[in-house]
Amino acid sequence: MSWLRQAAAAVVPPPGDDLGGEPLSASGWRTTVTGMHVISGLMWVLAVATALTSDEVAADDRGLLLGVLTVLAVSYALAGGPAIAGGGPARALVYLVVLVAAFGFLGWLAPSLLFLLFLAYPQVWFVVQGTLVGIVWTVLLAVASALGPVTAGTDGRAAGEALQESAIGLVFSLALGMWISRVLQQSAERADLIESLERTRSELATAERERGVMEERERLAREVHDTLAQGYTSIVVLAQSAAAQVEADPATARERLRLIEEVARDNLAEARAVVAAFRPVALDGSTLVEALERLAERFARETGLAMRVDTAALGEGVALRRDEEVVLLRGAQEALANVRRHAGASAVVVRVTRVGGDGAGQVSVHVEDDGVGFDPAAVSGAGLEGLRGRVEQVGGEVDVASAPGEGTRVTVRVPGS
Repeated sequence: MSWLRQAAAAVVPPPGDDLGGEPLSASGWRTTVTGMHVISGLMWVLAVATALTSDEVAADDRGLLLGVLTVLAVSYALAGGPAIAGGGPARALVYLVVLVAAFGFLGWLAPSLLFLLFLAYPQVWFVVQGTLVGIVWTVLLAVASALGPVTAGTDGRAAGEALQESAIGLVFSLALGMWISRVLQQSAERADLIESLERTRSELATAERERGVMEERERLAREVHDTLAQGYTSIVVLAQSAAAQVEADPATARERLRLIEEVARDNLAEARAVVAAFRPVALDGSTLVEALERLAERFARETGLAMRVDTAALGEGVALRRDEEVVLLRGAQEALANVRRHAGASAVVVRVTRVGGDGAGQVSVHVEDDGVGFDPAAVSGAGLEGLRGRVEQVGGEVDVASAPGEGTRVTVRVPGS
């Protein structure tokens, strides 16, 4: 059957070649095909009844006529129906050949049965689903069905009327077929567009999920760095100090142990807050200034450095959202952690200032030390970079001012509500 498939591919392109996809949804196409089957069966029954009862059909031709109708019905059941449903070009070719030949016989034997063209013309377009090929097979079907009535006319007038009727039927059929083809093409284009949109929506949803995962990882990384890591660093330093003083100065060692317990408890509470995405423990039931004062007090106890919290320039004005308070507190924690690790300072000042009022302005936290300083352009660290990322999320900024031998000032600003 390979020759048949090759011929079919050349004469009847597979459905969708011209259209770029399935013309209808699966349920819509099944409904259309079912409707075509039902109408075909009803028309075939009507044709058989006409062949058996019509006076225009000669008695000697009834057997041959019923045979043609039977061949047409069988070919539709085995080839035409499956081809309409998308069963392949080979079946479409077989059915179209049988269809044209059958209507050629019907035109000779019983022109009164040519009302079946009402069904045959749409079948051509549904079988081929292509504009150019549909036109070719529609013309062949019209010519085959018109040969009998035109050549069998008793006079020129009858032949002319038969030819005129065939031409009118052909024109309307071509118009109908072009409309069907256009509807199928538009439907296919819409199907392609819907598929593309669904694919794009799926890709966007995947990208959004991945972005959410990355943001959550970054949040956890920042929280662990700003809270747990710094707390564990304090515990290690305090434990080393307590071990060194346990014999020489037991009272100081016991104080260090109490601090270790306090820091560990705070770390445990912070860990729970990080997992639950709560606000920092230091801000629970407290203002930002109170949280900064507790932070400074404990830092002084841990390091022995002179600490001071200056709120003289805070005043009244813009309020702060929760996320802005968190950013300022985390900024102070990160700056103090850097003082502990790198500054070699003897005194630290935490200043809270407010610029502007009446619902507009900025709130800043400055952490200043008198340590060794450094060149900010030559040094970068994960802590400050993470802090900058956190601050940018609320529309704020981070500024680091320092120079070798001149101490360091870290400023975190947020716009305020």
